Amino acid sequence: MITLYGSNQSRSFRALWALEEVETQYDYKQVKIGSHEDNGTQTESYKQLNFQGKVPTLVDDNIVITESAAILNYIARKFLEYELIPINNSMLRAKYDEVCYFVLSDLEQPLWTFGKHKFVLPQELRLKAINKTTHWEFAKSQATLEHYLNDKEFAVGNHFTMADILIAQTLHWANSFKFDVSEPLLGYTKRMYERSACRRALQKA
Repeated sequence: MITLYGSNQSRSFRALWALEEVETQYDYKQVKIGSHEDNGTQTESYKQLNFQGKVPTLVDDNIVITESAAILNYIARKFLEYELIPINNSMLRAKYDEVCYFVLSDLEQPLWTFGKHKFVLPQELRLKAINKTTHWEFAKSQATLEHYLNDKEFAVGNHFTMADILIAQTLHWANSFKFDVSEPLLGYTKRMYERSACRRALQKA
């Protein structure tokens, strides 16, 4: 059985949502980010699974995966019948990869930088002035995302894929950090979060 280690609505929520989409049995273990105590991500036992002491971590028999997007792709390929990743259409697969890599390299980076300088980095390394930069970067990436989506219902092709999880969770993250998210993208996020699988995941997160 698949075991997922995660915490609340961090990036691990992407994997939790994905597992609900494929309607499989799994064991979800909540861990405490940054803690050296029992059930913490900085314990030796957890760091044997995830060297960085972060979430998420997915374990499936002897397979251990520790990056959220890689976990989503693994789940999609393990449960191909749900068509959550393009397989036989090279054009759609290229577009899927393009959108996913954009989310990881551009869209989420200002949010993570903002978060690190807000509550993750040691106090002496935090820069308040970085906030203006992160909001500017996110606005630029948001415009690119709107170009990618172009008022489409889903990010790639004509149905829901793992790319939609990556995008919607990142936009939800931006909204919770009080970044300006455009009305069309807020509407897109709302539609994705209304999926029954997402609602089930929210109850467990």
